[in-house]
Amino acid sequence: MAIIKKKTWPEYFELVQSGKKKIDLRLADFDIQEGDILVLEEWDPKEKEYTGRKIEKKVDYILKFNLDDFGQKEEVENNGLYIIQLAD
Repeated sequence: MAIIKKKTWPEYFELVQSGKKKIDLRLADFDIQEGDILVLEEWDPKEKEYTGRKIEKKVDYILKFNLDDFGQKEEVENNGLYIIQLAD
């Protein structure tokens, strides 16, 4: 099990803290596995500093994909992607 620290902007920090946001979209430029602990550290982009608030969450599931996994790279670049969280 690894502990991975990542910056998160205040509006997203609040959504995770409230329980509303249960997903996190990240560039896949680091190693992470199910069971790891993701530490989200609130970052104030205006002040360019950490606020000191942190949230620790256990990683339950990871989906990694490339833009052209489904043969739709151009469409993804033109339209973007949705990350959809489903209710229990």
